[in-house]
Amino acid sequence: MRLGIDTSDEFIKNLSEKSNEIQTAYSKKMEKLTSHVSIKAMLGDSTITQTKTFDPMQIQNFYKNISENLQNWNIRDVTMTNNEDIRRIFIKFDSQVGNYLLSGHMSIQFHVLLYYKQDNKVIQYQKELSEIIDRTKTMDSKLGDDSDQFILQKLKELGYTDLNHQNLFEVFFENDKLREKIYEEIEKNTDLDFKKLAKRKMDLFNELDSLLIETYQTSNVLIDDTRLIAGEEGYLCNFDLEFIKNKVKEGKFVPKKIPNDVKENLIKKLDEIKKIIEI
Repeated sequence: MRLGIDTSDEFIKNLSEKSNEIQTAYSKKMEKLTSHVSIKAMLGDSTITQTKTFDPMQIQNFYKNISENLQNWNIRDVTMTNNEDIRRIFIKFDSQVGNYLLSGHMSIQFHVLLYYKQDNKVIQYQKELSEIIDRTKTMDSKLGDDSDQFILQKLKELGYTDLNHQNLFEVFFENDKLREKIYEEIEKNTDLDFKKLAKRKMDLFNELDSLLIETYQTSNVLIDDTRLIAGEEGYLCNFDLEFIKNKVKEGKFVPKKIPNDVKENLIKKLDEIKKIIEI
């Protein structure tokens, strides 16, 4: 049973009010922790821009503080998921009181945007990379015009004289050693060292990657499970109460059958969480 749903039972209403109070305190805390700061960064076209970000480590530390201060709860480790440009940090915990299981789930979902550091090396590397691409592109075009005839000529020189045009190219692409040998001869006829340029191009891409920075964006809004799964930004705070029968959790039960001592302890459990959040 999700706390916060409409119900006529007074005790469940009481628990739901406690849950709502926790959500309010949680929202205030998360709004503070995700307060954005402005930074300068560089776009892919070398334009300097002003953007905003927050520090996800503060969220992790907040969840870690909750896990360290909860007493007599089963607590999962603080976890971060990484799905392309969207990430989620969450913590789950539960506590059994009598035959009832109270469980909580707190989470934040945010987008990751990549920028370059404000560094002149970005411009230098991009310029050199552009020059290499232009040089190899021009030579690739020239080789593309001349290489077919060169390949056919070399294959015939190597004894493949009785094959038609299609069969010659099948031989070329199916024989790795032969293909490598002919490519080496093609490269000897050019002024470019393709292997050296290819390595330099890869090095430049790696250098540019090292200059990337991540910025983080989220919305100060409390979302539910459906919106979380849909990939929306925001944070979540849910509590569920389930009845355990023969080691099986059941979401439907009769609240009036909950013993008074269990009711008192369940309320104390929620009060404990609210107190920790407000620290």
